[in-house]
Amino acid sequence: MNIIDLFLQAGFLVKCVMLLLLIFSIISWAIIFQRTKILGKAKKQIEQFDNSFWVADDLNVLFDKAKFNKEEIRGTEHIFYSGFKEFSRLYQINPNMAEAALDGASRSMRLSMNRELDNLELHIPFLGTVGSISPYIGLFGTVWGIMNAFISLGEAKQATLKLVAPGIAEALIATAIGLFAAIPAILAYNRLSLSVSRIEQSYLNFIDEFSAILQRQAVAIRK
Repeated sequence: MNIIDLFLQAGFLVKCVMLLLLIFSIISWAIIFQRTKILGKAKKQIEQFDNSFWVADDLNVLFDKAKFNKEEIRGTEHIFYSGFKEFSRLYQINPNMAEAALDGASRSMRLSMNRELDNLELHIPFLGTVGSISPYIGLFGTVWGIMNAFISLGEAKQATLKLVAPGIAEALIATAIGLFAAIPAILAYNRLSLSVSRIEQSYLNFIDEFSAILQRQAVAIRK
């Protein structure tokens, strides 16, 4: 007996369970590779923009550069662009309402941050779902297969282990495939979720730091 033969000999429902779990596993690995690449790129973008931001002598120059490439900017650069744009717009309308301009900039930056996080978290919850339900789907296939094996055993004139062993083995493969799909998915879900949380914290730190800079500039202009 081998896995392929056991799969081919399995009942229709057990085959459907195995195929569903294999599809889950393939999709999960595709998401794992894709999200790992995207999150790695997001971390690199944060580092690159931080290096440019903290050495910039004039934020207007940095803003003009972001504005020129506004369709391509991501991460903290996009958050910076949104906040600086909103602050400048509101401050020009009423220079005496600096606090309102700061509040508007903060809201704009948080909205941009949420959009960035939505893009980063895309498909990651699917990994958590696969990790949670795959063992149960595999167990369902196993129970169904073993039930059919024992039904066949009851109908046989002579009950032997050789008669029932293939049915039980092919049923147990469903549980094995369920675990094969679930374990990488749940590990990747935890790791990728942690990466997203760290990126989110980096965005929040930047929003707080940039808000403080805007507040100091508003006070300096009023003086």
